[in-house]
Amino acid sequence: MISNPTPQRQLRSHRPERPVARVLNSAEHHAWLVRHLTDRDRWLCRMLFEHHVLTSTQIIDIAFAGRRAAKLRLRNLYKWGVVHRFQPHRDRGSHPMYYVLDTAGAVTLAREEGIDPKQLGFSREREIGRAFSLQLAHTVGCNGLFTVLIRRARKPGATGTLSAWWSAARCGRHWGDIVTPDGYGRWQENGREVEWFVEFDFGTEQLSRLAGKLARYERLADTTGIITPVLVWMPSAAREANARKALAEALRTLDRPARVPVATSSGEAAADPLDMAAPRWRRVDDLDNTGRVALADLPALWPCLHAPTPTTALLPSSTPASLRPELTPPPPMPPPDPSSRWR
Repeated sequence: MISNPTPQRQLRSHRPERPVARVLNSAEHHAWLVRHLTDRDRWLCRMLFEHHVLTSTQIIDIAFAGRRAAKLRLRNLYKWGVVHRFQPHRDRGSHPMYYVLDTAGAVTLAREEGIDPKQLGFSREREIGRAFSLQLAHTVGCNGLFTVLIRRARKPGATGTLSAWWSAARCGRHWGDIVTPDGYGRWQENGREVEWFVEFDFGTEQLSRLAGKLARYERLADTTGIITPVLVWMPSAAREANARKALAEALRTLDRPARVPVATSSGEAAADPLDMAAPRWRRVDDLDNTGRVALADLPALWPCLHAPTPTTALLPSSTPASLRPELTPPPPMPPPDPSSRWR
């Protein structure tokens, strides 16, 4: 007996019927959403607001048990104006769907925060315009480093969890006057906790410019008093080898190189190119040839590292009245499912 009568053709449809914008932006529609949006839907809105764009594959990794359930739910969220989607061009094959926050999702998020939607700083045109951004591949690739960690943490019997994930935009708002990392993360595993900044190198940046960032990370450590490892991911082993020479030379020119722990990896260093938790990280000044270690073992490379500072201490205590309200970063792990079956 068929328990799910959803026609297969609906799952293949790229353009489901959608109400006109006037209906999607109405108060009646937003009131209707109150009854239909789950905790996971609202959490996904926050993740898209924080990280701008996620592919369907990444959303499955962080929130769903299977592809079919994800397609059905994302199709409804698109029809309801909660998310928008696009599919970049590819000469051969096809990209997965890319998802961004849409107006109804932004209004839901603003109302939950108790602020006027205009104060959120959301722009539908800007979010959809990411489809044409030259930074799209970089943003999606960097996000993939973290969504793979969430996928690993969601597996039955997993011993690790991603406890913090900040976007480049949030990092820029906090430390952009000194340096803007591509992301900030915090991983807990077997009683150990490690935090890091990530530099996601796509092979297009000059190595001299990449190495020049180390001086700014040294300044950040001097300013904050917090020493945080910098993990540099590169697309190939050859690129990593060349980058390690430039980074090692830059470290030697610093006044206090111990304040800038740097490790590198490449997409060829592990079976999964984006799995940060795998034993793939090698410190730049590896004079003892200790080899590559897993993410949770990074403190072993730098015994002088202190325990990570609580993330609440990294958040600003107040927001100037002239600036938009600063939303707290969403928890990287999805909310628990009380029904044991996400619809």
